[in-house]
Amino acid sequence: MSTEPAAAEEPGTEAAPEAERDSGAEPQDDTTSPAPEAADATADGTPEGAAEDAADGTAEGAQVSETEAEIAAQRELRERIEQRKAAKEGPIQAGTKLSGTAADLLAAVRAVESGEKPLAGAFREPELARRRPAPAPAQEPVRPRQPAAAPAEEMVAAVGAVLAEGGAPAALAAPTAAALGEGAAERLRSDPWQLLRVTGVRPEQADGFARALLGPECGPDDERRGRAITGWLLEQAAVAGHTALDVPALTAALGQRAVPDPDAALQSALAEGDALVFQDALEGAEVPVQRSDDESARDGEEGADGEQERPVRVLIGLERYAMAEESLADGLARIINSLPKEEGPGPGAAEWETAAGQASGSTAELIRATAGHGLVLHSGGEAARAEPAALVTAAAALGLRVCAAAHSVEGRRRLARAIGADETAVTVAGLLSGAEGPGRDADGALALDLLVVLDAPQLDVESAAMLVESLPDGARLVLSGDPGVLWSAGPGRVFADLVAARCCPQIVSRTPDPGPLGELTSGIGIGELNQVEAPGKEVVLVPVRDAAEAIHRTVQLVADSVPRAIGVPAEQTQVITPGHGGAAGTRALNAALKERLNPGPGRFGGFDPGDRVAHAPAAGRTTLGRVVRADAEGLHLECDGAPVVVPKERVDKELRHGWALTAHQAAGLRWPAAVVVLPGDAGQSLTRPWVYTAFSRGERHLSVVQGVEQELPRAVAERLWKDRTTRLRTLLRPQVPTSAS
Repeated sequence: MSTEPAAAEEPGTEAAPEAERDSGAEPQDDTTSPAPEAADATADGTPEGAAEDAADGTAEGAQVSETEAEIAAQRELRERIEQRKAAKEGPIQAGTKLSGTAADLLAAVRAVESGEKPLAGAFREPELARRRPAPAPAQEPVRPRQPAAAPAEEMVAAVGAVLAEGGAPAALAAPTAAALGEGAAERLRSDPWQLLRVTGVRPEQADGFARALLGPECGPDDERRGRAITGWLLEQAAVAGHTALDVPALTAALGQRAVPDPDAALQSALAEGDALVFQDALEGAEVPVQRSDDESARDGEEGADGEQERPVRVLIGLERYAMAEESLADGLARIINSLPKEEGPGPGAAEWETAAGQASGSTAELIRATAGHGLVLHSGGEAARAEPAALVTAAAALGLRVCAAAHSVEGRRRLARAIGADETAVTVAGLLSGAEGPGRDADGALALDLLVVLDAPQLDVESAAMLVESLPDGARLVLSGDPGVLWSAGPGRVFADLVAARCCPQIVSRTPDPGPLGELTSGIGIGELNQVEAPGKEVVLVPVRDAAEAIHRTVQLVADSVPRAIGVPAEQTQVITPGHGGAAGTRALNAALKERLNPGPGRFGGFDPGDRVAHAPAAGRTTLGRVVRADAEGLHLECDGAPVVVPKERVDKELRHGWALTAHQAAGLRWPAAVVVLPGDAGQSLTRPWVYTAFSRGERHLSVVQGVEQELPRAVAERLWKDRTTRLRTLLRPQVPTSAS
């Protein structure tokens, strides 16, 4: 088969990390290298960079949008987590060398790798044995705050002067000032590699800036360089979905970045508090540790008997995600353990059983499980969403304060139709920001007895931690979702980790998705790409030879064939492709679709009124809409029925055309028709979850423009999840016994 060669940004290289940053791609295949090129995705001013800027509080405008309010709420959570950490243990003093357990851990890892005997006691007391009970939830209400003001002009000017000395672009002045904060110019001058804190800057660019600024003093063995690259690698790992990295993976990645002494760089980052070290006991293994006579004598009677010890792995993580994951584990344990064992106010066992008796099958099982447990997991496809909807209806009839949250506005609308009550259905973002939902009580907790969250695989550790922290003692939480879809945009795999932890009841729906589309996706979910009978042209396969033909046939399908044969207009058909770059990525497809469906000169930053757009003001928060008009204020959009204004200086960072999306952007959304484009150069980037997610986005029709030939069934049969390194299961284990399942 003849295919066009991929551009520099081909699926599986640039495109994959960029899709991850947009809305939740899987990590790289090689999990030992934490996505070292992920920052390249932001080099062209994509929404990824805008997302980071927004999270740093640099968005403009006095009106607080839902996204801005959620970002502020996330900032509030991080401050509370930091306060909790400070109360548990004082920080390592900046500038000091590691000592005690932290130093022993690194030395022990090196000893194990070299085949030597590790330091006695380095792995003797896993952190799990010393964990404290979950702290009481914070009592202060979480209130959305105004976004932080943009950096002062004087600060930006001072940073710009330092950047100019080092030959860096002046456009980096504002984001650098925002990223470094107070004293940004002085910090940048004293440590030029701080430039790596700015989204889109790569190590080689920071090296060039440092050489120009420092002259002969600059070298690859500079302690500041090793420390900064350590933090940068951890940030790229977070983009790929990891909440922490194994020490060998991190040191190997440092070596690939020309850091002469990875161990010293890692120690420096730990000593300065740029990262945290954890030792996690491995599950299901206990091995005897043999000690010498000298060690036994030194350790006393405890070591004389040859005690049983559990092997551990040593992980390094950024404080932001590590503490969010710990907060999530503590909060989940509180929810599981705080449900009253004896009947009190509210419906009793008899009332719950009556409600379950009025249902059948897995719906009744879900109601019964929710009656007796604080946390319940529910899994199933699109048709199975009717089961948590029935639970919400039943709980409301019992007099409980109940709310159901979906990932997207479109998902909320589907949920509201299933429940029959618009006010009960919200989005996760709207609930966290306070823009939707029941509000909070005097203690700052959501005024709820039951929260049902659909699209649960899309929850990252920070969003999940915020939800759990917001629930009062005694409340119930039901997490429902399709386990076959792609994981969250942000770090973590919350739903998958909880399923694997078996810490609560798990209800698997027995409601299949109907029709040829349901039959097709059900087969993909178990690794089989079957031919299905589609008398109504529900599934159509369109073979193509190269990328040019793929684009031509895609435009033909969207503009002509699907509206004529299926009755679905072009504006209700969504194109999905593996990545943004490449000869048939979203950029090329959107250009061709715009030319056919809404031609225009692109006078407003490449956009014209009527263009379909994907707006990403924050990482993983892509909303779809259309351009309404443009004026001096910026580009005016209508996104999910709400007006949005994008300042003109942020148009190229926050907006893409939206006729074509990646599967990661499309997760949690559905359209009447979907056209999935698989150009020949995308074959190696496909996985079963990607195919499952893309093929299940169409409600009535699916066209597959296929140029990957046998790579498609091979991906479905053989390529499962690209794993993520997380700690949630380890953190839950000592707090919630598996017998609770």
